[in-house]
Amino acid sequence: MRVGLIGLGNMGRPMARNLLKAGFELTVHNRSRPPVEEMVRAGARGATSPREVAQHCEVLLTSLPTPPVVEEVLLGEGGALAGAKPGDIFVDTSTIDPSTARRIAAATRERGVEFLDAPVSGGTTGAAAATLTVMVGGDEGAFERARPVLEAIGRNIHYLGPSGSGCIVKLCNQILVGINQAAVAEALVLGAKAGVDPEAMYEVLSTSLGTSAVLQRAAPNFILKGQFEPGFTIDLLYKDLQLATGLGKETGVRLLLTNLAQQVYEEARALGWGGKDVAAVILPLERLADVGVRSAGGEVGQG
Repeated sequence: MRVGLIGLGNMGRPMARNLLKAGFELTVHNRSRPPVEEMVRAGARGATSPREVAQHCEVLLTSLPTPPVVEEVLLGEGGALAGAKPGDIFVDTSTIDPSTARRIAAATRERGVEFLDAPVSGGTTGAAAATLTVMVGGDEGAFERARPVLEAIGRNIHYLGPSGSGCIVKLCNQILVGINQAAVAEALVLGAKAGVDPEAMYEVLSTSLGTSAVLQRAAPNFILKGQFEPGFTIDLLYKDLQLATGLGKETGVRLLLTNLAQQVYEEARALGWGGKDVAAVILPLERLADVGVRSAGGEVGQG
């Protein structure tokens, strides 16, 4: 099966490598050329436009930052749909809102192309290990045809229903991530300011009821080291929480904690940390409390 991938960022590059490992004939495109050249050296075909990618594949994956970018890459002038053939499948692994997913699906269907919203969870580690969770909405027949491609990038593949269903579940996941990351920051800063060794506190919390994947990712890999180069940025999580609160307004669901968490990330962005990893949401609170949550040898004040 011929596969395309557009968007070779922190998630797209490892997904591309895993598609090549699985033996797929892969064509790639990215706004900047160095990642394309890297994938060409690994065995992929390089393309100069989304349209060209679509001309060379049957299943096209996208891994892009925002809903407008996804829509432009797929439906815009020179976009992928202009090069697609009836029977092709577009699979968007980005985090977008369900309304955009449904709009894209309607536009592609007019050309005989199926669109699956298939956001992923698991971060860059999961992308590298091909252990991502994939949440899929769209036509079930198209999902089954695309399944071998999805199984090359993920371990937990879930079909959830019509177009937009994958987006909905991903936004629910991001609510949990966003609130939990903000809570981790508050708990660790409180304990450190009150006099407990941060590393000892993490060891206890990681085996207690309050533990979570977010805590176990953020504390040892970022916070205790004082290193916040991104796997997943504050800017992107802020965007996801915006999409979630927008969906809450559409559906009439009160999202009080989500709105509060969004303000925490807005504060970090205003202080210039939007491009840092989401774990850096702890930095404004550390500054306010005048304490660093670091292990021995960790770099206090980094970010």
